[in-house]
Amino acid sequence: MIRYVLPLVILLPLVGGAILPLLRLKEKKRLHAYVLAVLLAETAAVTALLAAPAGTELRLFAMSETLVLALRMDGISKLFLAVAAYGFLVTAVYGFRYLAHGEREDSFYVWFLLSLGGLAGMDLARNLITMYLFFEMITLLSMPLVLHDRTRESIRAALKYLFYSVAGAFLGLAAIFFLARYSTTLDFNPGGNLDPAMRAGHETLLRVVIFLGVIGFGAKAGLYPLHGWLPTAHPVAPAPASAVLSGIIAKAGVLAILRLVYDCVGPDFLRGTWVQQAWLGLALLTVFMGSMMAYREKVFKKRLAYSSVSQISYVLTGLFLLTPDGLLGGLLQVVFHATVKLCLFMAAGSFIVNAGKHRVDELRGYGRVMPKTLWAFTFAALSLVGIPPASGFVSKWYLAAGALNSGLQVYNWLAPVILLVSALLTAGYLLPITIDGFFPGKDCPPLPPKNKEGGPLMWVPIALLAALSILFGICSGPLVRGLRTLVQPLFG
Repeated sequence: MIRYVLPLVILLPLVGGAILPLLRLKEKKRLHAYVLAVLLAETAAVTALLAAPAGTELRLFAMSETLVLALRMDGISKLFLAVAAYGFLVTAVYGFRYLAHGEREDSFYVWFLLSLGGLAGMDLARNLITMYLFFEMITLLSMPLVLHDRTRESIRAALKYLFYSVAGAFLGLAAIFFLARYSTTLDFNPGGNLDPAMRAGHETLLRVVIFLGVIGFGAKAGLYPLHGWLPTAHPVAPAPASAVLSGIIAKAGVLAILRLVYDCVGPDFLRGTWVQQAWLGLALLTVFMGSMMAYREKVFKKRLAYSSVSQISYVLTGLFLLTPDGLLGGLLQVVFHATVKLCLFMAAGSFIVNAGKHRVDELRGYGRVMPKTLWAFTFAALSLVGIPPASGFVSKWYLAAGALNSGLQVYNWLAPVILLVSALLTAGYLLPITIDGFFPGKDCPPLPPKNKEGGPLMWVPIALLAALSILFGICSGPLVRGLRTLVQPLFG
């Protein structure tokens, strides 16, 4: 019976979001109770799936032998599904306070729940066709989160997000067309499904198509050159939307690339080719460029958006190394980056809604006004930099080990160097906020009264995520061992 929980995990947030406008819950407490009930039911269903054996699947329907919509739960599904469900729950609680004095709060949670449903569907997809369907749904369902404020800037940002994502998805769809011709199946299987007889003589064409498909799916993850939507969308979206867009929804691009490269094509077909070299070059360029742009940026949420461009490409670097340690580091970064970036965007939102501060140079002395928020920001920042024993150190350790053991000339030393330089830049654009906040100097401008944290609904989720960003590093052993069991089968 556990296989019937698979569609339930998708339908709970989809139906919950779809019927929300019909309920006309104008009273805030009733609206919050409803959203919380839906998300608690979702996390309970996801928790049940996490305890179930991998391999559980359910065929929905087939339009032809190739066009089959089906769900299956494996270890990768469990990882991404857990990150999405628990991350959305914590973000929703934070949003109850953040959105309390704004307009259209009920509309926000409609699209918030629908986006979670799309993510759950993509996480549980059994094949490329099902994955692509939900990948496109995620774009359409999450775009209204960006244009929530209905300003000219938010409309332009939402359209940019839509155009980049749809254009990238079309490149991914082209790759799916070719794989349908040269593969034995479109289902996800470790090691890939390319037919040796069919692909003979067509290797160059296949590699070109796969290269472009990964670039297309990489648009959602902010991979250069299709990264421009992130720094445009995040500053105009509400902080809860920015948090899930950066910490969770952008990982849909990571999952699509992982499935395409490891479960449909196979790493052996790509290892050592110009395709791998080009992907690594683009990923490392994105890491460095995002860090540099974040270092120069003064608008708080835009700085964090550029940071996301950089940090998500840490994950892609791990995937493109095509080594067990590299992939392990990338999957660890999926979990740790989600935790940290949710915390950082929530902290930025707290400074915006409680203090009216949008720029980092306006936060001098605010460690005295909002100490809980700034302390949580500091611990999350230390993790993002990669200072031990925080969680970011663990993922970056395995990424560096994967690069050093990759056997790739140039990249076996260039990748660790760029990751180290990016870590220094990350310290340069995050830690001065803490230093100026707690040690503003004698010329500090007048500060408002203390206790502007926004209440427990706002600072408790931030503090929880900050604590997890450290605890995941200290107690990373079980997670590392669990993810290693997922990684090994992908390499035969």
